[in-house]
Amino acid sequence: MLHQFFGGVRPAEHKDLTEQTPALPLAQAPAQVVIPMSMHTDDACTPVVAEGDEVRVGQLIGESNGLGAPIHASVSGKVLAVEPRPYGGGGMMLSVVIDNDFQDAPCPEQKHRGNSAGLTGAEIISIVKEAGVTGMGGAGFPTHVKLSGAVGKVDTLIINGAECEPYITSDHRLMLERGDTVVGGARLLAKAVGAKGAVIAVETNKPDAIENIRSQAGGEGDIRVQPLRTRYPQGAEKQLIQMLTGRQVPSGKLPVDVNCLVCSVATAAAVWEAVVEGKALTRRRVTVTGAALVQPLNMIAPIGTPVSWLIKMAGGFQMEPDRVLLGGPMMGTPVYDLDVPIMKSTNCVLCLTPDEIGKQDPAQACIRCGKCVEVCPMKLTPLFMRMNAGKCRWEETEALHVMDCIECGCCNYICPARLPLVQTFRAAKFAIREKNARAKERDAQVQEVGEKEVTVE
Repeated sequence: MLHQFFGGVRPAEHKDLTEQTPALPLAQAPAQVVIPMSMHTDDACTPVVAEGDEVRVGQLIGESNGLGAPIHASVSGKVLAVEPRPYGGGGMMLSVVIDNDFQDAPCPEQKHRGNSAGLTGAEIISIVKEAGVTGMGGAGFPTHVKLSGAVGKVDTLIINGAECEPYITSDHRLMLERGDTVVGGARLLAKAVGAKGAVIAVETNKPDAIENIRSQAGGEGDIRVQPLRTRYPQGAEKQLIQMLTGRQVPSGKLPVDVNCLVCSVATAAAVWEAVVEGKALTRRRVTVTGAALVQPLNMIAPIGTPVSWLIKMAGGFQMEPDRVLLGGPMMGTPVYDLDVPIMKSTNCVLCLTPDEIGKQDPAQACIRCGKCVEVCPMKLTPLFMRMNAGKCRWEETEALHVMDCIECGCCNYICPARLPLVQTFRAAKFAIREKNARAKERDAQVQEVGEKEVTVE
């Protein structure tokens, strides 16, 4: 039985540009890749290679710190530099720059395992960690950390194939072309956390993907394919959990707190490739689309490929784009430099024309129409959050649960005043985190002084 989640919108899909286009390796590989040392939540990796080193595909080049995931070379060749380079997340990031020798020589440590039946759940998680697999449909949370925290606590494993954001079709093509790896990865994920099986959720605008995944799952009964009526942001994990189970993840909690685990279809496929094929995560299916391009395509590109190179592979611009985004039109990040590289979580490069964006009237005063409240899937009050954030009332803004905002863009989409609501909330969340960090640091200093005074007495 399906349930409903609150809010949401139904924007025009624009998937027809690429949904029938197979995802193929680049016709010509880039001469150079720039691989950032941070493609996940938590601390950046520490480079373990230096200028002049020879590297091979799948070779470890960044060692994880804290809860991070290791990073591997996506091409073979020579390390040109280890230095800060422009980064898709904004600013500069320490990166390993590799000159491609076009040999794609594999690292000898990558070995095809073939049969994974004898592996334990703990061994699967260890392999996933070594392969550097992260969440490939969102913030890039390291998959091994997510799995480790879910062992023995999950009764519902959800594989997210909703791909609800407009324009993006990379997951659609994956389910059509490598549905076997999606299903196989789902079974490995279930084994890793001790779940009995998995449900693969796919929106009904992808009927061919639904049919193929069902065919690949066979009749074993451990994998169920659940079609979902198209609606944005159904692919957000809290909304997907509510839709499939009726459970609501409480504020400040995680899916595992309601006995659920959500992984994207791309993550499931990466787990299969890591465990069975012995491959580190070095490639990414990317939709390169938008009316500004000569030939929108789906591509399989080495991680670290410059956005400018992907645009070239799509025939270049047929007209000057109004903006270029990493990701879709609702949650994508504007690209300020076309030489920034794609990362593990990059599923789309979107090149929009002024016509696609539509008339951009200047922001006006909020009229408190309440439309933003009606569409917010987290049941927040964006108009009051904005009012307080605009006056730097951080405590009041935090009390309105701005930290629960998933930045889906529904409020921006629906706002008749064209207010930059999501941008305001991102800035507010950053300010609140900074404020709380300073408060925590002050508390620690006060406690340290108090402990010293007690010791002296």
